[in-house]
Amino acid sequence: AGRARLPRALRAQPGRVQPPPAGPARPGDVQRAQLAAQPPVGRVSPRGCWVPRSLPPCSRLAGPGQPPSLAQGMQEKRGESGHGSAPWWGTTAWLTSQCPALALAPLTDTSGARGARSAAPGAPCPEDVVGRAMGWGGHSGTQTGKTPVGCSARVLPHPPVASRFDDIDLPSAVKYLIASDPNLQVLGAAYLQHKCYSDSNAKKQARSLQAMPKLVKLFNSPNQEVQRHATGAMRNLIYDNAENKLALVEENGIYELMRTLREPDDELRKNVTGILWNLSSSDNLKDRLARDTLEQLTDLVLVPLSGLGGLGVIQQNPSEAEIFYNSTGFLRNLSSASQQTRQKMRECHGLVDAMIHYVSSSLEVGKSEDKSVENAVCVLRNLSYRLYDEMPPSSLQRLEGHRRNHSGTVTGELVGCFSPQSKKAREHYLNADIVTFTEVSKDPKGMEWLWNPQIVGIYNRLLQRCELNKHTTEAASGALQNITAGDRRWAGVLSRLALEQERILNPVLDRVRTADHHQLRSLTGLIRNLSRHARNKDEMSTKVVSHLIEKLPGSAGDKAPPVDVIVNIIAVLNNLVVESPMAARDIVYFDGLRKLFFIKKRRDSPDNEKSSRAAASLLGNMWQYNKLHRDFKMKGYRREDFLSL
Repeated sequence: AGRARLPRALRAQPGRVQPPPAGPARPGDVQRAQLAAQPPVGRVSPRGCWVPRSLPPCSRLAGPGQPPSLAQGMQEKRGESGHGSAPWWGTTAWLTSQCPALALAPLTDTSGARGARSAAPGAPCPEDVVGRAMGWGGHSGTQTGKTPVGCSARVLPHPPVASRFDDIDLPSAVKYLIASDPNLQVLGAAYLQHKCYSDSNAKKQARSLQAMPKLVKLFNSPNQEVQRHATGAMRNLIYDNAENKLALVEENGIYELMRTLREPDDELRKNVTGILWNLSSSDNLKDRLARDTLEQLTDLVLVPLSGLGGLGVIQQNPSEAEIFYNSTGFLRNLSSASQQTRQKMRECHGLVDAMIHYVSSSLEVGKSEDKSVENAVCVLRNLSYRLYDEMPPSSLQRLEGHRRNHSGTVTGELVGCFSPQSKKAREHYLNADIVTFTEVSKDPKGMEWLWNPQIVGIYNRLLQRCELNKHTTEAASGALQNITAGDRRWAGVLSRLALEQERILNPVLDRVRTADHHQLRSLTGLIRNLSRHARNKDEMSTKVVSHLIEKLPGSAGDKAPPVDVIVNIIAVLNNLVVESPMAARDIVYFDGLRKLFFIKKRRDSPDNEKSSRAAASLLGNMWQYNKLHRDFKMKGYRREDFLSL
């Protein structure tokens, strides 16, 4: 089966014509677009939480199927941030721990903390907090940061803006990191965090001053505030800086981060998962990150916060929700990497189960628009890419049955003298499908979920209930495209389950009205797969032909979808026409001939040449219906028009 092509930046994979089948969806298509209505970095959202400029994406499309997508909401190649969380201004936890009453007052503009302790808009900058805690600005507290027991909730006095960090520079801050006094270590880390928020030169200078190894050593300091500020500074240092990411990894940073993740402090865990997410935007680090983090991240974060363990219900406070969101964004990036990484993720105990449980539980409580749901569905889509080629041979043999060859066709005397389209043959195939279907449906675990019949229902509910988040619906249709792609028997079983039991065609056709090209790629790729495996081509023709003809261009002035969408649509029509005269009749009735001849004659580019060949193939098949020749002639078309290349 062919696979839908992606933009070159996402490196899509090949496809097929005549009739062009649909293939697996590729990793990387889903999250290339920035999210709407997101507060800009450096501004506090209405909830008092900080949100990244945009989300990282999840899976790459492949025609009849789709591959995993990269989390590319914030693309460094366009001069923006890497995939992951935004730069971090720090947390007010240090100050509020010294004087709990201060937690009631707006303290600081924390652009990355995004947690319950993040400040409200209009508050002083983080250096105010450091200054007051260090005994600056006329406060009567001691230099250790302790405040008098009777302190009030009002904002304390602080020095003028120009003098907050006047007594320190970058080299001094780096030296403070190795001081014996934890307060100086906090001060040094806070200054680095401040300077590296948006200053690329400061990030480079900090690396040259050997700040990276010094910060890594503080990740597991016995002082929790040192840990928080060290990880916060590192979060800003590696943001949109590939050299600093590599330096962190080379300093054994991944190991130290995973040690830090075991700490029960939510602010610290938010920083650690934010760092991991940012690291995962670098393609050259994905395989190593997968090797060194997956099992621990699954055990420490994914299983407990997805609701998979314990009561089986999602119970997350705001900080835990952010930790889970960061972690799923990290997985979303990793799942778009190599086959080796995809396989490691599939085999990681509890990872797929956690994603499935979180998505299905969120659907039950009406949270289909949730951003962590988007990440989770993108992960599932990516892990379903090339699934039948990469699954264990024993599992594939179980799905294919003993009497089927590599292409999925029946061997031996399965249907006796009956033709494959006869009623007896169809009944035999149906009974064989039901037997295997029942066996496979029992108690799925781990990667078995990726091809289990129950997952079709989960994706269908996402298509029906998710109205606002187009990335989630694109990922769901891409995942369906992957598991229905190709000539394998199980791809056909799941296709017929989607059509006949889940009645998925109507929600899919409702989505086809969109003008979003990325959604159209996965949706038309899915319909392409379904049209190949449908038992009743006549019934499917009456439902889909008019919708698909409407998307095709009929003149040079028409706004046309991408060529791969056009090829997918023509492939669907071809799959139907070769077995259903009703499909050919409906193409004529809904003015499809005019559009197909326009596409056939348009050969002014390599892409248009591809769609032209597909249209020529379809028109040639339509001419085989002699009863329609009169209709063709009434519209002004002759035999040569249909059969010429």
